[in-house]
Amino acid sequence: MRIGVAGLNGSGKTEVVRFLEQRSFQAASLSDVIRAELARDGLEPVREHMIERGRALRSAHGDGVLAERVLPELLPDRHHVIDSIRHPAEVAALRAGGDFTLLWIEAPLERRYERVRQRGRAGDGADLDAFRALESRELENDESAGQQLLRVKEQADIVIVNNGDLAALHAELQQLLQQLLPFRTRPSWDDYFMSTARVVASRSNCVKRMVGAVVVSDRRIISTGYNGTPRGVRNCNEGGCPRCAGGAESGTRLDECLCSHAEENSITQAAYHGARVRGAVLYTTFCPCLICTKLIINAGIDEVVYGSDFPLTEVSMGLFRESGIKIRRV
Repeated sequence: MRIGVAGLNGSGKTEVVRFLEQRSFQAASLSDVIRAELARDGLEPVREHMIERGRALRSAHGDGVLAERVLPELLPDRHHVIDSIRHPAEVAALRAGGDFTLLWIEAPLERRYERVRQRGRAGDGADLDAFRALESRELENDESAGQQLLRVKEQADIVIVNNGDLAALHAELQQLLQQLLPFRTRPSWDDYFMSTARVVASRSNCVKRMVGAVVVSDRRIISTGYNGTPRGVRNCNEGGCPRCAGGAESGTRLDECLCSHAEENSITQAAYHGARVRGAVLYTTFCPCLICTKLIINAGIDEVVYGSDFPLTEVSMGLFRESGIKIRRV
């Protein structure tokens, strides 16, 4: 789950992030991208510098640049809380990353100023009028690259009014988590094993097509394989396969191909390590070719689940049907 936290200065965003961190959320901040840029140039991360550098980055690299730079750090095996969201394009980029909920934290101006004054951070405004004037630059901007907090607020999924004490804020956040967390969805077994096959494919050394396969028995992976040259032979991407190195058209010069297919390797790896594949399910990112189809049948595999069609899909399908092997595309 990814929860974004946005709001005006002094609204309580930091406390919301801290609360979620204490409940196993990993924190990320779009402002850290700006701070890194300022540090590189020897500038202090005061609010004025932060606003101007953020505008410059959006102008040079696109309005969603801060979120786009943070997204690769948001690993899929943990919850994240992301703060310092100040532009609608950043919201759009984070939503595109999946499973994103935007919180807007609200509080009256005078209360926010009092919190900021107690905080004593440089650049927050010397008095209430200065605080209000500086804040007006963040609310909306005629320039696309400027901060546009009012438009961010319009995209919020949930608004939290933080006008009380910490106990009240924590109670509301706790109730919110109890509503959100049970609805987290796990991938289906098909998605789980096919995703694993795609990761396996990333190890392929073939320069023409990267394919991965996993053999599963009783919902347990017993073998994996990807396409490439045989063990001990120079890798395809190093010139080991003359067909691939020569840029052959699909379906031609097959007698020169030295690469073993992913399905073939997953079965032979099982044999190499003494694992039984009879009655197993084979997940592969492409529908097996004719040679691999015959190998799958004779290995005693009961079911094949594949991701994309192969040029000879219909021939393989006919053999699978005739031999009684179940085949599905996901």
